[in-house]
Amino acid sequence: MSYYPSTVRNLIRNLSRLPGIGEKTAERLTMHIIRAPRKEIEALSQSISEIKERVRLCTSCFALTDDAECDICSNPARSESLLCVVEQPADMVAIEKSGAFQGRYHILQGVLSPMNGVGPNDIRIHELLSRIRGGIIKEVVLATSTSVEGEATANYLSERIGSLPVKVSRIASGVPMGGDLQYVDPVTLQRAMDTRHAV
Repeated sequence: MSYYPSTVRNLIRNLSRLPGIGEKTAERLTMHIIRAPRKEIEALSQSISEIKERVRLCTSCFALTDDAECDICSNPARSESLLCVVEQPADMVAIEKSGAFQGRYHILQGVLSPMNGVGPNDIRIHELLSRIRGGIIKEVVLATSTSVEGEATANYLSERIGSLPVKVSRIASGVPMGGDLQYVDPVTLQRAMDTRHAV
């Protein structure tokens, strides 16, 4: 890579730090950026700056938003009594694309993983329990992944929520074991949501 000027090497190095981007892909992206019109690159640069300045977590569900509350939490047409618990914002987006759910969400921002030092205080479990204790929620749908950590998290939540006056259900068939929700097609997700079961 020493045959490139330092500015090109720096961009390749920075792009290769992005997840899923190796050095060869970073090099191709850098060459595209060099050839692209200035306006296109300025728009890209501005959108990256804006995302760091404006995007935050929703104060209710912890989804990504530009405002204090996300569009789903601020939508009066969404059922406040039905709450779907997911691991990450990408999981919420996957369920939304399926069109199978019309309630609200709670994003844990991770899963329990004792092997990696992630315990109940490291994800948004306390906030979830506070929301449920508020008395509006009637059903909690656990939509964590079917990985070992996702199942452990769902079991832990089921036990913690079990003493509260809400129905607890788990998304059902159709989601493969060990699969991530963000990679499951919308029809399969809709089926899983429609056939959810009590835990």
